[in-house]
Amino acid sequence: MTPLPLSTPQQESACSSSTAITVAYGDGIGPEIMQTSLRILREAGANLDVETIEIGEAVYRRGVTSGIEASAWDSLRRTGVFYKAPITTPQGGGFKSLNVTVRKTLGLYANVRPTVAYHPFIRTRHPGMDVVIVRENEEDLYAGIEHRQTDQVYQCLKLITRPGSEKIVRYAFEYARRNGRKKVTCFTKDNIMKMTDGLFHQVFDEIAAEYPDLQNEHRIVDIGAALLADRPTDFDVIVTPNLYGDILSDVAAQIAGSVGLAGSANIGDRIAMFEAIHGSAPDIAGKGIANPSGLLHAGVMMLVHLGQYQAATLVHNALLRTLEEGIHTADVYDATQSVRKVTTAEFELAVLARLGQNPKRLRPVSYQQVAQEPAQSTASRKAPALKEMVGVDVFLQWTGGAPDELAARLTAAGTDKLPLAMITNRGVKVWPQGFPETFCTDHWRCRFQNGGAISHRDILDLLERVSTSGFDFIKTENLCTFDGKPGYSLGQGQ
Repeated sequence: MTPLPLSTPQQESACSSSTAITVAYGDGIGPEIMQTSLRILREAGANLDVETIEIGEAVYRRGVTSGIEASAWDSLRRTGVFYKAPITTPQGGGFKSLNVTVRKTLGLYANVRPTVAYHPFIRTRHPGMDVVIVRENEEDLYAGIEHRQTDQVYQCLKLITRPGSEKIVRYAFEYARRNGRKKVTCFTKDNIMKMTDGLFHQVFDEIAAEYPDLQNEHRIVDIGAALLADRPTDFDVIVTPNLYGDILSDVAAQIAGSVGLAGSANIGDRIAMFEAIHGSAPDIAGKGIANPSGLLHAGVMMLVHLGQYQAATLVHNALLRTLEEGIHTADVYDATQSVRKVTTAEFELAVLARLGQNPKRLRPVSYQQVAQEPAQSTASRKAPALKEMVGVDVFLQWTGGAPDELAARLTAAGTDKLPLAMITNRGVKVWPQGFPETFCTDHWRCRFQNGGAISHRDILDLLERVSTSGFDFIKTENLCTFDGKPGYSLGQGQ
């Protein structure tokens, strides 16, 4: 059974009248699979009052750089439910991702992606796979804060917050408890990113202690990913920061059978969005061969979210019956396992014909209202730490020579309160006692620190001296302690 998204109490109540939802038909194959999905949902008895909005490529071309107009935002905030077909996101430049914009603007902090194997009807190396990835949806590198700092170096800021981590980790544990899951696994890379990923891991451990009925474990994301690909049945619910979750949920869906089969829910406190996890596939748009299963699965999750359990059960079981009878679109068709290769329209007719039927070999589903109240997403309110400023990192663009030469000039520019303490290049210490083998770019982090408390005035005085010495400083980061503990990392090799 595909797990239920965590809904708010009012969304779990039974629906006797039509429920307003906002629908976007998207780009590429989006219009084809959305038409199919909506017809199947309605034939199953879903009570939906659809407000249609336009987003994506056409809106970008009209000069709206966000890809979504003000009237569309109004609809989303009015209905509180967004059923979205895939859209095209420009790569490598141009416009920002509309998917990320919607998730972050509307506070859709939890991305829930179930991945289930349909063995022996869809080819997979992992017949028993049934894993749910709960991905933090608003933070991490997806903050999208990037800068070109020098001729050679670009940066992207990774932001992890305690409130954001607490919300998603608690969501994962509540989800596991409410859906009869046994274990929650946290994936991070806190052996390297000790402060950002370290915070996420710390919060996981704190919240795990509140759920003694559930097993918990932590994995470094690289070995965790390897184990997920090799032994996915070792996992149940996985919770992870944004980037890792984005990558691993696609990997998990593909090894379960196909990315084309997987849907996802994006849950916030007031608004939710439901979508397939795959892209707009413009190469097959208009050919009538797209697989609507992923968007249809997302539609089932939406119906559960709305409390329309009977319709959700009918659709999901009809889809399972269709898949097990070997009626497959081209993306999952296999001559040794499939019975008939069908178009999008033929797949739709097959699912419609099986409404009211249960699968014979795959496990049928039965959605019903969950009795427990869902946990609120509010994070804990801790007393602010005692913060003290003790130094500053000054980042320079400089191509003047060796690190020792740079150090000599910066030593002269330093002050009694802020003497030069360290220079790194791409995070590696090159002064004092660097090595000639270390590759250096034109981007230098120069740490000024003397162990005592300093003021902003002290930093401004230092920057004036650095600038007067002919250096181009491109960024500064204040070095602070919080309750006496350093709030900054050491240089590699320091």
